[in-house]
Amino acid sequence: VYDSLHLGHARAGVVPDVVRRYLEHLGYQVRYVTNLTDVDDKILKRAIAQQRDWREMAATYAEEFHRMMALLNVKPADAYPRATDHVPEMLEIVKRLLDGQHAYVARDGDIYFDTSSYARYGALSGRRLEEEEAGLSGRLTQRRIAAKKNPGDFVLWKLNRNDPDEWKAAGAKIPHWPSPWGDGRPGWHLECSAMSHKYLGVPFDIHCGGMDLVFPHHEDEKAQTECAYPELLQGRESVRYW
Repeated sequence: VYDSLHLGHARAGVVPDVVRRYLEHLGYQVRYVTNLTDVDDKILKRAIAQQRDWREMAATYAEEFHRMMALLNVKPADAYPRATDHVPEMLEIVKRLLDGQHAYVARDGDIYFDTSSYARYGALSGRRLEEEEAGLSGRLTQRRIAAKKNPGDFVLWKLNRNDPDEWKAAGAKIPHWPSPWGDGRPGWHLECSAMSHKYLGVPFDIHCGGMDLVFPHHEDEKAQTECAYPELLQGRESVRYW
């Protein structure tokens, strides 16, 4: 929630609402959850550029989101969990992944998911790890590349001291939370696994989202959830329908 809604956002609200209404029409009981990402790098970059407090900006656009969904006659979700309210749940997943050797503390102190530890990585998007590594290498700083085991590994926990110099120079109050590995903030994908586990359980039935999110967001979310909760899944996938 870092800007006003456009038509694509509206579609992302309307389409799942149609699915939910149809399932209810058929007689199913539906629990519908929409999580709000109220902290991430896009929000922080926009807040710095506009010299606004990131919390105020996120709250403003979250309120606008609810107002626009009401105007579109989208039924309210059963829950609207926010990322900033679920950092302890995210830290629990990081601990599980580290204990299961699916994550590691990199040389710069950030914590990454080890994509090579998960045999089914890429199954959702149909993209091979080698292809992703080639593409990602061109978009990452040399520091980030050097810190990782594999170029395609994604960050779970970002240490506060690893923020870009321009962010520090802007004097912005970058959010951070305490953790056993140092003060920092969660990576983008981590919140979805934490909140879906809390509000829907693992596995759950239907995961919605735009095709533009299949990789890397949904692929990474799927990988970390399935590696964090093997005792709940027992070989099954974390979501029945995408």
